[in-house]
Amino acid sequence: MPVVPAESEIRWVDGDTEHTARWHSESGMPAPRRVVPADDRMNASTAHRLACEGTALLWQGDYHQANQLLQAMGRRVDGKAQAAAPTPTAAFHLQRRASGHRARVLGKLLVPLAADHTLALRRAPDVRAACDEAYGPPRPTPSVVSLRELLGVLGAHQWRTKGVDIPALDGRIHPHYGVFSPVRGEYVDLVAQAPLPQPLSLGAPAYDLGTGTGVLAAVLARRGVRRVVATDNNPRAVACARANVSRLGLSDQVEITTGGALFPPDRAALVVCNPPWLPAKPNSALEQGVYDPKGAMLHAFLTGLTAHLLPGGEGWLIMSDLAEHLGLRAPDELRSAIAAAGLHVAGRLDARPQHPRASDATDPLHAARAAEVTSLWRLTAAELP
Repeated sequence: MPVVPAESEIRWVDGDTEHTARWHSESGMPAPRRVVPADDRMNASTAHRLACEGTALLWQGDYHQANQLLQAMGRRVDGKAQAAAPTPTAAFHLQRRASGHRARVLGKLLVPLAADHTLALRRAPDVRAACDEAYGPPRPTPSVVSLRELLGVLGAHQWRTKGVDIPALDGRIHPHYGVFSPVRGEYVDLVAQAPLPQPLSLGAPAYDLGTGTGVLAAVLARRGVRRVVATDNNPRAVACARANVSRLGLSDQVEITTGGALFPPDRAALVVCNPPWLPAKPNSALEQGVYDPKGAMLHAFLTGLTAHLLPGGEGWLIMSDLAEHLGLRAPDELRSAIAAAGLHVAGRLDARPQHPRASDATDPLHAARAAEVTSLWRLTAAELP
């Protein structure tokens, strides 16, 4: 299920006065039950202790001091020794648990936003444009958000402004907040290199399922595919993909649609799907691009593909085998699922990851990441005997 932003009301007392404000969390974290004011006089040890106990700290001091306090709290969370994991699977679950604990503790440092999304702190930057992009138009009342989330919103605004260079497009893709960024270029390169099915040359359409930023739909259009229908059920992704396609001058070739169904209703010469690679529960909106509970999207693609392929058409499944190296998916499970769906593997293209974490020996999951391979599986409907 998608992570739904949480909105409610929080209360705190400052002196003899009780205050209220609207609580907002994009990760769906509930409003903290206990909130106390905090300012530049609070040290990191006290802040860390209170946050671990479940008390939220509403910052009323200097913005840069708040950032320094958050970093110091993070060092205290990270400084706790983690038990050695006996298996890659155990290491994955320990890391997820530690990541969740870190998010909960650091999420307790809160900051106030005025009704127009002005950050009401000394020496605060202008965050209004970034908040408008992430949260929508200003509301009539002030709100409170976690500083950690707000920093993510500011970072997303910078990515959206700067964009990500995509050599296969000879251009840039501009990800929006909450939409997974195509910073891992190997899977984009696979789509740029794989041989196109013959029916595409006759004008048959291609589908891009779960398009996200629209990067793969744009690559297909740049390769000469005359009509690409890209789908996504995330409104942020739909807006993002439409903006990118328009910016690249590809709106005449690429149609971005939304709806509950994974597939468009008709058949295509090519159906591309890059589902989340790890079968686990996402803890935030951005993690929905990485984690897919029980591989639901993967299996929906496989079981529905044959009914949506034209004769001679192909389905391109883009998957990493990181889940296999982490023990989250059995080594033969994907091939078995492909066969069970009545599909045939016509070919496969592989690529090694180039991102920094693949070579970071301090990462608890380093062995799995170093062995990871990203593949484009070319699938066709199996021939009847």
